[in-house]
Amino acid sequence: MAIPPSFKNVLKKSDLLVWCCHKADDGFRSLLYSVSPEWLAMFRYREAYGRWPDLHNPQSFDEKLLWLMLYWRHPLKSHCADKYGLRCYVGEHGLGHLMPRLFGVYETADQINFDALPTQFVLKCTHGCGYNIVCRDKCLLNFYDAQNTLRRWLKINISTLAGEIHYAAIKPRIIAEEFLDDGTGNLPCDYKIYCFNGKVHCTMSCTERAQGQPNFDFYDRDWKNKLAYSRSSLVANRCIPKPPTYDEMLSAAETLSKPFPFVRMDFYDIQGRAIIGEMTFTPHACIDTGYTELAQRELGALITLPQKLLPGGRLRHKVALDIS
Repeated sequence: MAIPPSFKNVLKKSDLLVWCCHKADDGFRSLLYSVSPEWLAMFRYREAYGRWPDLHNPQSFDEKLLWLMLYWRHPLKSHCADKYGLRCYVGEHGLGHLMPRLFGVYETADQINFDALPTQFVLKCTHGCGYNIVCRDKCLLNFYDAQNTLRRWLKINISTLAGEIHYAAIKPRIIAEEFLDDGTGNLPCDYKIYCFNGKVHCTMSCTERAQGQPNFDFYDRDWKNKLAYSRSSLVANRCIPKPPTYDEMLSAAETLSKPFPFVRMDFYDIQGRAIIGEMTFTPHACIDTGYTELAQRELGALITLPQKLLPGGRLRHKVALDIS
């Protein structure tokens, strides 16, 4: 639910009001989701674009991602989106060496033995995105605060916030992984490879992540041409070098993405090691106004929608989608 502009100045002066509005927004989205995931998807799309999505005959990238999220509920999506379950899937394909080193897996925050962890590590909740605690120096980490944060995250059902249904089937857990140090002292560049039915089309580099305003630049499969897919990249004069392990990333991405109409494979290049970050089926929760119209058209055309795959062979919620 968008916050009315008239309240913006008031909100800036009151952390409590900001918190209350965010909680109300989350509650409203959860209510819509409980009535129908389709309603939440349509609400979010209209909020972003000012028009309803065409879920009967989707054409744009965002519309097709929404369709896949709602109507192609393959259990393998949940398994691979699970940051712990992904390890099993990658290992079954003989690519376990591409995963970050695992220090531990915990069902509760209280199970974490910080004394047994190295000086640097990352704690991640497995059932969503962005639930990460990056520890560069254990001596400076407040263990009590970290555990409280993790407890709060474990209680969140992320599927109700943006309608990303596949997250609902993931068991909330915590994993401790190695800290990925590319030698710069900053968060490493993220290489997000867009795969369609097992074929790589392009890669988005995500740089300057530590600054809070990351840069997004798209390159074609062979990293020869820059693609006009990112609105912010159109006005920037940047040239991102191809990572040394890019060929290894491409090979792994095409192997692991074969079962899926679309998946984004996220990688890092860490001092000569290709590392898999995650498999993303609903980037930006399927609605990203940062794409250009060219990207929406070309990426959308690359998705061939499969037959609907729903629990029990039918829709869990029925809703009229032809809203005028």
